Amino acid sequence: MAALAGAALTGCLPSSPGTSLVPEQRPAALPASYQPPSVESAELRNYFRVLQQDLLTRGLLRTDGGGPETPYDADDLAEHFEEIAFYNEYAGRSGSALTGGLSRWSGPVKLVADFGPSVPPSQRQRDLSVLSAYGARLSRVTGHNISTSARQGNFHVIFAGADDRAYVAEKVRDLLPNLSDNDLQLFVNLPRSHYCFVLAGGPPDAPFDYIRGVALIRAEHPDLVRDSCIHEEVAQGLGLLNDSPKVRPSIFNDDDEFAYLTSHDELLLKMLYDPRLRTGMGAEEARPIIHIIARDVMGLPL
Repeated sequence: MAALAGAALTGCLPSSPGTSLVPEQRPAALPASYQPPSVESAELRNYFRVLQQDLLTRGLLRTDGGGPETPYDADDLAEHFEEIAFYNEYAGRSGSALTGGLSRWSGPVKLVADFGPSVPPSQRQRDLSVLSAYGARLSRVTGHNISTSARQGNFHVIFAGADDRAYVAEKVRDLLPNLSDNDLQLFVNLPRSHYCFVLAGGPPDAPFDYIRGVALIRAEHPDLVRDSCIHEEVAQGLGLLNDSPKVRPSIFNDDDEFAYLTSHDELLLKMLYDPRLRTGMGAEEARPIIHIIARDVMGLPL
């Protein structure tokens, strides 16, 4: 991708068929001690600083959540939910693009922040604070048990830079021992066009019932883009894995317009964890229920 062209905020990867995201129990690793960044990492930090400024200059990475110019009604919300929850990010809306079923977590989600050795202590403290506050917000929005854990958890958010490749390889292999070498290399050598991405899923016999999530966020990003990555990757790791240009105002959109989870996105997440929906159900079966829930969350008569 050309520089300053507005790279996608996420590169979500579905689990490979037959791949289990359930690792064996392993002892918790000690936090990595800080190591100063290399010239390569410093250059990346400058590159992404310039990129963020370019996006802001073009009116992107908005933090206002939308306004009068981004209206939507209950029918829009229902359509947006179906687009984000049931369709593949890269194939568009067609029969072959269906993911197969509604995906979400049935058990508690325990977020863990992991930091590569090159991440400065002050940045670690800041990012952990942002992640913790965001997890609490998501728990309130969804009504689901979502919290932040110091060590043991099932949704790891890895903050790492270019100098942390060995750390990332070891960490991801420990968390996802059955991950393919190709997918592991995406974690280790993240293309510059990817700001961050998430991998989430369940066991082979229940792939839509999520039990494990791993997100990677570049440590070289400026604060706003790192925060944006936290917002999108964790939200998508809860089950809304698609991005679509049809969905607005939203972070579930590759145009980088919004940096933070919007009130519209909160409604999508609330719908995802509504008990009237069932994990694994298909789009056609869910459609009439989705329209009822959309009117409900917008305070309209059923």
